[in-house]
Amino acid sequence: KLMSSRRSVLLKDITEDVFQVIPVSQDEGDVAYAFNQYHLISAPVVDEEGRLVGAITIDDAMAVLDEENEEDILRLAGVGEESSLSDSVAETSRMRLPWLAVNLATAILASSVIALFETTISQFVALAVLMPIVASMGGNAGTQSLTVAVRALATKDLTGANAWRVIRRELVVGLLNGLVFAVVMGVVSLIWFGVPAIGWVIAVAMVINLIVAGLAGVGIPLILERAGVDPALASGTFVTTVTDVVGFFVFLGLAGMVLL
Repeated sequence: KLMSSRRSVLLKDITEDVFQVIPVSQDEGDVAYAFNQYHLISAPVVDEEGRLVGAITIDDAMAVLDEENEEDILRLAGVGEESSLSDSVAETSRMRLPWLAVNLATAILASSVIALFETTISQFVALAVLMPIVASMGGNAGTQSLTVAVRALATKDLTGANAWRVIRRELVVGLLNGLVFAVVMGVVSLIWFGVPAIGWVIAVAMVINLIVAGLAGVGIPLILERAGVDPALASGTFVTTVTDVVGFFVFLGLAGMVLL
């Protein structure tokens, strides 16, 4: 009897470890994540009373993961999760128009920062030539961090438990990349315009903006998820806005202090 009891307990433990029971009301994205995380082949589906109502196989879960990945890509581009080549011109325009309007508003905000330094730019034409480089590098760096963060949130690899570690990593990466390109652009600016101060200004601005880009690329998706907003849908616009505004403000602000 003792041996039989022990075998029963052991069998129960093994059963609980091997089988993952899926509630019928569970979100399909969470189900797909469970299959991927625990390497499941199939899982029973039960209703609220624990009765078996069906089963899910790995084929179903992988199909859902593919759909989730496609939705994230479309949302990051701001074209809507239902976009396809078969959509009409009116449907395509309707889905893209709202986020283009948001982008226009954020572009006006970035332009207003430039307008604050109109006098500085008018005295040093080189600044107008160089400032798009700072903003563009920050935007690209932010998009790199953003893409990794949104994907990690979707797969639940990025959570509150490891958020600070990931943020610190992106800050260090931004610092290192910023230093590399600061040296490159400092030398290029010196050769191009022959003014050492401009080289120092763009070098410092490059470092600061790439650090901010790394922070924004991870921080903004985390904040949006905490607020209940899909990070894939709204993060890109906010990250680009932050890197543009910070890039212009730091570059032109430093130029005003150093060159005038």
